[in-house]
Amino acid sequence: MNDSVLILTINDCPGHTIARVIGPVYGTSVRSRTIVGNFLGGVRAIFGGKQSGFTQLINQNRDDALAALAEHARSLGANAVLGMRFDSGEFDSGQGQAMNEITAYGTAVVVTPIST
Repeated sequence: MNDSVLILTINDCPGHTIARVIGPVYGTSVRSRTIVGNFLGGVRAIFGGKQSGFTQLINQNRDDALAALAEHARSLGANAVLGMRFDSGEFDSGQGQAMNEITAYGTAVVVTPIST
């Protein structure tokens, strides 16, 4: 089996048949900005403007969650994840440091190409 895991938001895999359903899989990533990043983000929030630092943080978090999802699926013998969704949240670490959490989840399956 190839090391890549196909991740789809739809519930089927066109051109393939589902040979085996393995079950739920997930990948989670938690990140925070630096103190300077939080300060600059707070200043931008007061005066308005694009929050490019937060956007970059969230995008990196999503990428990390997807990589963890693929690794979880691969470790169970899957070559695809169907019905992938994201769940996200933010929480305080207890010292005024905002933490951003993103979980990617779906159903791990083994798919095989349909012969023509």
